Amino acid sequence: MQRSRTIAGYRGIDLSLFAVMVVVFETVIVKAAVNWFPMEAWMVSVVPAVTAVVMVRWGPWCLIHAALGGAVTTLAMGGGWQQYVIYIIGNAAALAVLPLKNKWGWKKLHEGFLPVLGFSALIVLSMQAGRAAVSLIMGIAPEEVWRMTAMDSITYVFTLLIVWITARLDGILEDQVHYLKRLSQEP
Repeated sequence: MQRSRTIAGYRGIDLSLFAVMVVVFETVIVKAAVNWFPMEAWMVSVVPAVTAVVMVRWGPWCLIHAALGGAVTTLAMGGGWQQYVIYIIGNAAALAVLPLKNKWGWKKLHEGFLPVLGFSALIVLSMQAGRAAVSLIMGIAPEEVWRMTAMDSITYVFTLLIVWITARLDGILEDQVHYLKRLSQEP
């Protein structure tokens, strides 16, 4: 007898796997940057890319990965409570892109490079804008906020590359309810 999994069960497994990816890859990347390249004025993060993919797959559930990514980034950097607040709440600003994703639909991201470029850039920009706003509210100097934002510029390219690659893979950058229905209809 074959046991079928519910959509909620499938979603739980899927979200857990992406959460593990955020924790492992973000920790490795940030620790490597802090330990091996401490004088470099750049930082790379997988959090916007994973948040973007999960947003397409499950919508607002991406908030988990955005916030978790902020906590992991801060922990790996050895930051204080202010950085936790800045990164967790600031990363949650990625949800501002959700209405646009819903308007476009996930299929739009498979139509070419420009929709992927726009979507990827908006995810990174919204997170940076969120962190900048929280930083300014918390009294961080505008020069420091600008420096933090500029350090993250390579993340744009990294996010674009990951989202573009996932758009080329069957079922990865696809609404998962649609994907499961499509799979169940295939012979």
